[in-house]
Amino acid sequence: MNEGAGGGGGCGAVMGAGTVAVCGADGFLQRLSGPAEQRLLELLSYGLVVLGAASALLLCFIPMPYGRYSSRRFGCLLPARPAWLLQELPALLIPLGLAACSGAARVAERPNGVLLGLFVVHYAHRALVFPLLIREGKPTPLFTFVLALLFCVYNGYLQGRSLSNYAKYPSTWLKEPFFIAGFLGWLIGMAINIHSDHILRNLRKPGETGYAIPRGGMFEYVSGANFFGEILEWFGFAIACCTIQSLAFALCTLFILGSRAKQHHQWYLEKFEDYPKSRKILIPFVY
Repeated sequence: MNEGAGGGGGCGAVMGAGTVAVCGADGFLQRLSGPAEQRLLELLSYGLVVLGAASALLLCFIPMPYGRYSSRRFGCLLPARPAWLLQELPALLIPLGLAACSGAARVAERPNGVLLGLFVVHYAHRALVFPLLIREGKPTPLFTFVLALLFCVYNGYLQGRSLSNYAKYPSTWLKEPFFIAGFLGWLIGMAINIHSDHILRNLRKPGETGYAIPRGGMFEYVSGANFFGEILEWFGFAIACCTIQSLAFALCTLFILGSRAKQHHQWYLEKFEDYPKSRKILIPFVY
């Protein structure tokens, strides 16, 4: 999840190692497959919602230590680009590995493949493209890096295993209203997220320092335009998937990014006397 912060050569090696690791666990996954794992995925989904709610509560008192809020109090500072790449990479590699090596029962079915593809496309951008676009991102505290890494491992397994092995769809699912509406939400949300990140990256010209008020796009309506885009994207994904795992991810995203948007909004109001008073926090015209 975003805002903020490439390495091409190292990615191939990491991907190869990740895939081999999953393949090595292939026998274990096949033994685990069945009602016990389905129950595990359900419990992990509930856990993801609880994790998001608890994080939102904590963020009411402690700003997420990244970007403008970075601090050595949360561990040594890591370079932004490699930290971002490595923390996001598990959410890309784990679903791909599960689909390729776990004897996934349903990944060959077209609806499952397309839905898993939506998840993979997002994280291919976040892990492989986004870090290359970072100019001089502020260093990432080790604590923040570890939390993001663990989240991507957790959610990569949750979404990847659900869609590749358990979620069942009729052959006509890709023509159904739920999928179409969800896909449009995913697509529009991702476009808003990418465009908003572009605006944030270009607030300062090369050599300039300090902060500026973001303008243009959805920033004309909300302070957390990039967060709004990602929340819309994952709720669209949840509608398209209609699984408890995808809904849990969307709710977790709402809890965490909603809290971060509120922090940003308050920071902007304190930092800039001329900050637009009509601009909402996260949801245009509402909140």
